[in-house]
Amino acid sequence: MDDIRLTGLAHGGGCGCKISPALLSNMLAAMPPGLVPADLLVGTEHGDDAAVYRLNDRQAIVATTDFFTPVVDDPHDFGRIAATNALSDVYAMGGQPILALAVVGMPIDKLPPEVIGRILAGGASVCRDAGIPVAGGHSIDVQEPIYGLAALGLVDPAEVKTNAGARPGDALILTKPLGIGVLSAGVKRGMLSPADYAEMLHWTTLLNRAGARLSSVPGVHAMTDVTGFGLAGHLLEICRASRLGAEVDGARLPIIERARALVASGVATGASTRNWASYGDAVDLPPDAPASLATLLTDPQTSGGLLIACDPVAVAEVQAIVSDVQDNAGWVVGRLVDGAARVVVRAA
Repeated sequence: MDDIRLTGLAHGGGCGCKISPALLSNMLAAMPPGLVPADLLVGTEHGDDAAVYRLNDRQAIVATTDFFTPVVDDPHDFGRIAATNALSDVYAMGGQPILALAVVGMPIDKLPPEVIGRILAGGASVCRDAGIPVAGGHSIDVQEPIYGLAALGLVDPAEVKTNAGARPGDALILTKPLGIGVLSAGVKRGMLSPADYAEMLHWTTLLNRAGARLSSVPGVHAMTDVTGFGLAGHLLEICRASRLGAEVDGARLPIIERARALVASGVATGASTRNWASYGDAVDLPPDAPASLATLLTDPQTSGGLLIACDPVAVAEVQAIVSDVQDNAGWVVGRLVDGAARVVVRAA
């Protein structure tokens, strides 16, 4: 079993296998209009992380599903990363997860049951960490390994955080560093040391618990998590939904050091190129910016951090909450401004 390379069984990995933003937009445009009941507080309007449905004056259900192909070779680690990533969508809406269902697609002719069992055990361990059960699921026989969760959470309807509530002058806080997509490419090429891999695993299995606590902070106006579309893509979603522009301080972007080195040597993901082709015309880079900056801004972040838009006076409170649930306080990487939905990156 130790000889099986999960990443070798898939054409892509992690959030890097998401459909490109441009193609996804075209696909969704062809959908006929559906029902929009009054209690559906968040649907497909702005590309939010999860749907939210009001049950009563104090409770709303947060519902999401997220799954992908292997980003690492170790089955248990793959399960942990996929489950952490799926639960992030609930946290990004300000919700508290309550249960999950497993989404499982496996090439039965290529993977023994013991390996599949280790993937499921990895996902279950993260759910146990989050204090929720894996209460069921569905499995099919497919050509590439796929694993993830359908996750449900609860939130006060008055405290739902979407990507549409940002205000001019809001500070932008990112809770995890960039570079996970580059590191995943390094995994496939055998370019990560044990220490590099451990750092990748640390960030990708770190639950974004802060989101559930940030829902009650009045100064937090919008929130999303940074995943397959990269920092620039998910920030643009906030800009478009909130009808604002954004300024990013390139010098303050947190970058995993090994990822920085890999990008400098030419390592990147195909998803990064697709992301830039989809929305690069809405991103302004400094005239002398190195190619590595565009790569890192569009790098698909598997199980990435929260991107929080908050009143500048709330930054200390937000960072204290983030620090209380993880080993850093996050980074202030920019601000939102009046203007067209564009991301302007200042010199790094």
